[in-house]
Amino acid sequence: MRPGSSLLADFWFCLGFYTRLPVPRAAGEATPYSLANFSRAVRVVPLAGALLGSFAALVMNVALGLGFRPILAAPLAVGCLIVLSGALHEDGLADCADGFFGGATRERKLEIMQDSRIGTFGAVALLLSVYMRGASLALIAGKGLGLAGAVLIGAAALSRTAALIPLAVLPPARDNGAGFAAGKPEPAALATAACLAVVFALAPVAAGAGPIRTIMAIAMATGAAYALVPLARKQIGGQTGDVAGAAQQLSEIAFYLVFAARI
Repeated sequence: MRPGSSLLADFWFCLGFYTRLPVPRAAGEATPYSLANFSRAVRVVPLAGALLGSFAALVMNVALGLGFRPILAAPLAVGCLIVLSGALHEDGLADCADGFFGGATRERKLEIMQDSRIGTFGAVALLLSVYMRGASLALIAGKGLGLAGAVLIGAAALSRTAALIPLAVLPPARDNGAGFAAGKPEPAALATAACLAVVFALAPVAAGAGPIRTIMAIAMATGAAYALVPLARKQIGGQTGDVAGAAQQLSEIAFYLVFAARI
């Protein structure tokens, strides 16, 4: 076995990369959370996502236990996800919105996406993302607290796995940056991640959700992430770390919406 190639090492890597949680540093690791092993480590991305979702579910439970109504407890849970992840995916969504809709040429779009400032399109995208997730979770919590917690965990695991789709399908749009350094996920690692993600995404069934609705949510969340592939190809000719972040956001929103909808 290669040094640092254990499942535990990959799990620590994913926690270090996807969250702001303090995690152990691998022995002999020159650069903490280097993307050199990203293509293999993604096999445990769903575990890191599920842990994040569990923290958010705990926050919502505590808030409801303190007497907050779902309309306030749900945004607190979303806020927990944002804080623990360092707004990693929200940043990608905002950058993509600004770049895709604010630039006239491929080069200008990529330039805008690298700019740390947020423009009008990015601000609107962030506002819609936070609102739709918070409002959806509030509606789900009204149907059952256990269901809301299961949806949080399932969405966090599945959406972070779905975010790998652009990385697996598209070439890097530039020869630097996170998308280029991460590389294409290994097929075996991607398959393992997909299986784990589906297991977590089925958690709402145990909390009383209908199997058909849950399968629909998985399909919609996966489809939402994949829908970004042709758009990114047209706009910038490939993928970047921001594209993966935007795919995660779209996937998470889609998962929530299916459970919040009155079907």
